[in-house]
Amino acid sequence: MFCNACGAQLQPQFKVCPNCARPLAAVAVSAQPSRLERHLRIVGILWVVVGVLFLLPAVALMMIGSVIHIAIPGTEELGRLVGPLVLFVLGGTMFVLAAGGILVGRGLLKRESWARGIALVLAVLALFHPPFGTALGIYTLWVLLSANAGSEYARLARTT
Repeated sequence: MFCNACGAQLQPQFKVCPNCARPLAAVAVSAQPSRLERHLRIVGILWVVVGVLFLLPAVALMMIGSVIHIAIPGTEELGRLVGPLVLFVLGGTMFVLAAGGILVGRGLLKRESWARGIALVLAVLALFHPPFGTALGIYTLWVLLSANAGSEYARLARTT
């Protein structure tokens, strides 16, 4: 049996969930976790990992963008202005995406009510970043858009 509030595995003799400490009489108990409950943690972890992996090149591009003007010859004034700006903006954009991935992953892990909608938007955007982004986008959409996933996620978000 599993606790519907947190998904922890339960023994029949338990009176209180060992994970979330809620009385089992107050928490509905199911024999098996749903598909959403089984995959939600994995999706959350994957979004955090992708966010952290995006942080590395984002910080590198922002650092290079702030010092690259030293390496550009002095006669190329346009290059000295535009080159660092382009690198810094690209790094900043990747930084925002990385932060979004980390926040969405954390939100999914904590079953925040706002995380599902933002995860769906990021999943659609991730479809255009093959091969790993596409795989993560498809997996996220498969988990979060299954039958009754919206109402079930809302229930999970209310119980935490």
